[in-house]
Amino acid sequence: MSPDQLKVLAIPGSLRGDSFNARLLHRLVELAPPELVFIDHFLDGLGDLPHFSQELEGERTPASVEALRRRIAAADALLIATPEYNSAMPGVLKNGLDWASRPSGESVLAAKPAAVLGASPGRFGAVRAQADVRTVLTAIGAEVLDEELPVAAVHEKFGDDGTLQDEETDRALRSLLGSLLELAGGPPVSESDSADYSRECQRLAAAS
Repeated sequence: MSPDQLKVLAIPGSLRGDSFNARLLHRLVELAPPELVFIDHFLDGLGDLPHFSQELEGERTPASVEALRRRIAAADALLIATPEYNSAMPGVLKNGLDWASRPSGESVLAAKPAAVLGASPGRFGAVRAQADVRTVLTAIGAEVLDEELPVAAVHEKFGDDGTLQDEETDRALRSLLGSLLELAGGPPVSESDSADYSRECQRLAAAS
């Protein structure tokens, strides 16, 4: 791996290995330009994380949580593909982001470039779930790409062999990779005001 390559960690929000969102991430791996490389394949193990609890922090932090944080820290950028459950992001994805946001003031997501896409069999393409993910990432202090990629009627866009057959979606995926590369290759970013607010809320909660 060249030191000039952008190291991206892909995170599927579904626990199903052959989900449509995972398929989109596989296609993104195939489309990646030479300047961008996906590391460690996809982030798995979201389903192995315990529910977030401050009682499990510090010396009691589970090994699965430490592994999650190490993998995110090793990446230059994140690419999250989320389904939509009941008009929101999946609970396992939110739980993973909550764990990654800790400890307060030491989040591995702070100033991390991130892009979000989503797919669903419905006509909105998980757009509400994407908005959820973007809101949470921004509150944590990540540098979130200011665009979304909703893939509606996703079940109609793949062939029987599991490959993407829709040229418009393919072009949109290429564009998303280019935008993420541009975002991550820009000048150093500072944490947002919302990240300061989030840390203050966490501090007050810990003191209560």
